[in-house]
Amino acid sequence: AMGSRALVVELGAGAATKIRLLLDQLDDPVGYIPIDISADQLLAAARDFAEIYPDIPIIPVSADYTRPLELPDPPRPANRTVAFFPGSTIGNFERDEAVEFLRRINDIVGNRGGLLIGVDLHKNRAVLERAYNDSQGLTARFNLNILDVVNRELDADFDHRLFSHDAIYDVVERRIEMRLVSHREQEIAVNDETVRLRAGEFIITEYSHKYDLDTFASMAVEARFEVRDV
Repeated sequence: AMGSRALVVELGAGAATKIRLLLDQLDDPVGYIPIDISADQLLAAARDFAEIYPDIPIIPVSADYTRPLELPDPPRPANRTVAFFPGSTIGNFERDEAVEFLRRINDIVGNRGGLLIGVDLHKNRAVLERAYNDSQGLTARFNLNILDVVNRELDADFDHRLFSHDAIYDVVERRIEMRLVSHREQEIAVNDETVRLRAGEFIITEYSHKYDLDTFASMAVEARFEVRDV
């Protein structure tokens, strides 16, 4: 579907592990542009890639991919530009935000461009809630770590021992809602502001929308894409 001489753009490349499955199958790609907000990790991944794929130009871009950006030109002209957005990160946007984000991707790849995207599908509520409240507590630690990040970045004094993780599935909105629930009444300083929480009150930290194929296809069309394959 991508054809030969594609320029591949990965949004939120991270450690750039998934992209290898794609690059290994492509016909004469003209370049790979990993985009990530973390410059250090991005450059380290780019150095590794240069050794693994010496014939593919690696052009890292440190940027926030949720904002408009211009791509650097590869050494050779591409037949088409294709964005690669695996995982299910699109689900973290609310619907209108997701459509707007897809439109920005469309602007990046251009008229002949394409998008290969991962989407988490709607499934049984019990399955979803069990996944986001996993028995090993991995999601809980991930969620509670947000408070440590806020403390470090915004000079706050959250005590994560006074919160517990919870994740519920909103059937109407078709999304997981991740929460941090306050164990007691408390006051937290964030910069020069004071946040007051009651016992049982919660902070929403993340949405994770789940889709059926028809709904997501309609969003893609709204963003000026045509669904070729699933």
